[in-house]
Amino acid sequence: MSNESYHVRLTKDYLVFSAAHFITFAGNICERLHGHNYRVEAEVHGPLDINHYVIDFIALRDALKKRVDTWDHHVLLPTQHEQIRVESDEREVIATFEDRRWVFPREDCILLPVENTTAERLARCLGMGLLEDLAALGQPAPEMLRVGVDENEGQWGIWTWRRDSH
Repeated sequence: MSNESYHVRLTKDYLVFSAAHFITFAGNICERLHGHNYRVEAEVHGPLDINHYVIDFIALRDALKKRVDTWDHHVLLPTQHEQIRVESDEREVIATFEDRRWVFPREDCILLPVENTTAERLARCLGMGLLEDLAALGQPAPEMLRVGVDENEGQWGIWTWRRDSH
């Protein structure tokens, strides 16, 4: 049994996106709509393949870049929040929280299956999508995937997924 393990970490200057969002906290406090210049990184853990690498850097880079680019210059809205209601049609999205109401063009919004658009939940969304994309490319599921989203130059939300060993 070997005590060695391998992982790769991908962080690039162009793995960034600018997006608007708002979150709720402390029960019923809702932030004002605001934006961030987010940075994203990924770490993949696993055994070496026949080429002696954990994963093809180019496949990982391209899959993550495509996900990040999809969110760039959009409003990120949660669809599973208990108090924020998000309704959409082909033309517009209406979000409401208590007596507040926002109306956005549909093409300007990304509706995310999350309870709140925190950096942690954004990292999970990107990570779950990345797992799907890599599987579609024929990449084996990693032993562990970690995705980080930095919303403010040092404020990281990090999500970690581990393959079930059973």
